[in-house]
Amino acid sequence: MIEITNETGYKPNENLLEAIASKLTDRDIELLLTDNDTIRKMNLSHRGMDAPTDVLSFPLEKVPFAPLGEIVISVEYAGKKAGEYGNSLDEEIALLFIHGLLHLLGYDHETDSGQMRKKEEELIRLFGLPDSLIVRSSEE
Repeated sequence: MIEITNETGYKPNENLLEAIASKLTDRDIELLLTDNDTIRKMNLSHRGMDAPTDVLSFPLEKVPFAPLGEIVISVEYAGKKAGEYGNSLDEEIALLFIHGLLHLLGYDHETDSGQMRKKEEELIRLFGLPDSLIVRSSEE
């Protein structure tokens, strides 16, 4: 189950997000949908980067009945990227959710040998989504 805290006016496609989550885990996930200012502050606090970003992931310790972790998505940032890439906002949020969820599950595209990219590609094909973050960033 996904527990959504929505600080924006965007209405997420909860069915799609739940379907994605259920393919990867049976643990609960917390999802915060926010704006660029809030995610910028979190990015500075946790990563030392004073800039907004699209998605952050905060895994939690594996404790019985505890959620897997929290995913934070800037709907504002996602909307801008959706426009740039010709995606719908729902598609962009789903891509960011997949990316964040894989990080919660221990994948790390910055240090692995392509495992996260492969898993992302598998999921975007399964759900009929456009190119993933890792694919886009490797092409830029």
